[in-house]
Amino acid sequence: MSSDTTGAKVNASERMAAVAGQGGFAAVLFDKDGTLFDFTASWGGYAEALVADLADGDAALAARLFSTLGYDPEAGRYDPDSPVIAATAQEAAARLLPHLPAWGAGPLVARMDALAEATPQVPAVPLAALLDRLLAAGLILGVATNDAEAVARTHLERAGVADRFSLILGCDSGHGAKPDPGPIRAFVRHTGARSDRVAMVGDSLTDMAAARAAGAVPVAVLTGPAEAQTLAPHAAAVLRDIGDLPSWLGL
Repeated sequence: MSSDTTGAKVNASERMAAVAGQGGFAAVLFDKDGTLFDFTASWGGYAEALVADLADGDAALAARLFSTLGYDPEAGRYDPDSPVIAATAQEAAARLLPHLPAWGAGPLVARMDALAEATPQVPAVPLAALLDRLLAAGLILGVATNDAEAVARTHLERAGVADRFSLILGCDSGHGAKPDPGPIRAFVRHTGARSDRVAMVGDSLTDMAAARAAGAVPVAVLTGPAEAQTLAPHAAAVLRDIGDLPSWLGL
């Protein structure tokens, strides 16, 4: 870990002490991709399937689409600023459309959502055991993702954990999309807790910005493309993965 990450852990300890004095955390809100599910292991196949579908054998077009998506098919790796990481399907489609004159925004988003829903997800850790441990500690759990809500529900149901979450919010659930704080504020209202007793756990700067804007505690994990030194200045803590949450929460 870098010194920046160590500094974030010190700040996290101080913040935890303050929050514990107010009664501890009441709830944990998770991002989905790169947080509950390992990003690279889950989404590399999505980019390749999408480009194969849209390019239809045109190698030059495929190269442009991969570049626009920020994905290197040879390395099997996304750029940190790829729109697939934290943007909505609508935002990613807007970047792709200049290369796809035969497509409209609506049909392209629908195709992207269908492929996303069909993409197998690789849990970052054994999810059921972790979530049950958090629930047993009395925490309210939720999900806020920039995927569509239906896509998120499908992924969580396939993983067998959808019923652990009291609220599942997508970019189309009526509260906006991160980094807008709307989804986090909606979850805070849902819990009835003070915002500083809600931890927002995510893998991107988008998650950290949304948490801070909503007054929640931003907690970063390293199961997405962003590195510790990028996340640390914006997070109360940088954890290896969500499996470290119980220890960090003092359970």
